Amino acid sequence: MTSTPEPSADGSSAEADDRLIGAHDLALAALQEITPASTIGPAAGYVAEEDGSVSLRFENRLPGYPGWYWTVTVARVDDAEPTVLEVELLPNEGALLAPEWVPWAERLAEYRAHQAELAEQAAAAEAGDADAEGDDATEGDDLDELDEDEDSDEPDILHAGDLDGVDIDELDESGVDEDAESEEVDDSESEDDSDADDADIDDEEE
Repeated sequence: MTSTPEPSADGSSAEADDRLIGAHDLALAALQEITPASTIGPAAGYVAEEDGSVSLRFENRLPGYPGWYWTVTVARVDDAEPTVLEVELLPNEGALLAPEWVPWAERLAEYRAHQAELAEQAAAAEAGDADAEGDDATEGDDLDELDEDEDSDEPDILHAGDLDGVDIDELDESGVDEDAESEEVDDSESEDDSDADDADIDDEEE
């Protein structure tokens, strides 16, 4: 079965064999040997190769490969029937591609460098926290000094606990001694007064 020739997918001006361009049935049969028919979309043009072969393209419906195309390269020798050279899934411009492969040694070196950087950042953060805690402790000491200064301005108040170590009996005896001295003074003053009164009586009788 020969299909109507389609424009070249890459816009090349290379001449292509019409029999190769129309070999869609052959290309689809080759594709179905490697992938389910549900993953194959309609024809999406062709690419005329420099060696005279033609790469027929079909839209891809395989999940995870946006912008990719099923590609079947066909060729023919002399007057022979077209034959399949290669079947593959190839990306179009702007297709989602895997990142460029990097050797394991380079990836390991990058990983170690990143880990060392994280360790330095963690150490710097811990040092900053320690400095902040030191500042907070200094501020707390200043506040304690201020509280002590304020307390020193307050008048001394005698509390019950302040009497610990004081001999209450000595305080009582000292009080008794003072009372006895005051009584002796009063008695002496009374005797002096009585003597004076007796002298006055004697003078009057004379």
